[in-house]
Amino acid sequence: MRLLALAAAVLLARAPAPEVCGALNVTVSPGPVVDYLEGENATLLCHVSQKRRKDSLLAVRWFFARPDSQEALMVKMTKLRVVQYYGNFSRSAYRQRLRLLEERRGVLYTLSVLTLRPADQGHYVCKVQEISKHRNKWTAWSNGSSGTEMRVISLKASEDSSFEKKKETWAFFE
Repeated sequence: MRLLALAAAVLLARAPAPEVCGALNVTVSPGPVVDYLEGENATLLCHVSQKRRKDSLLAVRWFFARPDSQEALMVKMTKLRVVQYYGNFSRSAYRQRLRLLEERRGVLYTLSVLTLRPADQGHYVCKVQEISKHRNKWTAWSNGSSGTEMRVISLKASEDSSFEKKKETWAFFE
């Protein structure tokens, strides 16, 4: 009986146990803070590295939070590379301005926000989950996230501040 228990212990010790929720290296650029002018198009890059399994797929989600508000899921690329929009971001006005593309399979994803508005200013976070089939079930192997702060500079505010600076400079010579 002891021999049987010992053999079972050795077999269990050698059996590959799935290591769930290890760290995936995710980096968002530009960052940590990026400035755009109102009306410009913004492109945020989500770089992924250190996948745990060669055969795994990635689910990529972008979240957005305005200052002093909760993070909301904007857009997701599923493990099967289907793009889905969520909440207010599923409305056609937002969908026409948001693009999520896979630039390099499993490595680089871009989020484009077209024709920036002041309301687009806030914190953008890319969250990635590595998934593959294990015993006929989809299993999450690792997760990672990174973010950046996007500031949208209003053209009106920009013109006003440069006018004030010029006024201050000339006042110095008076």
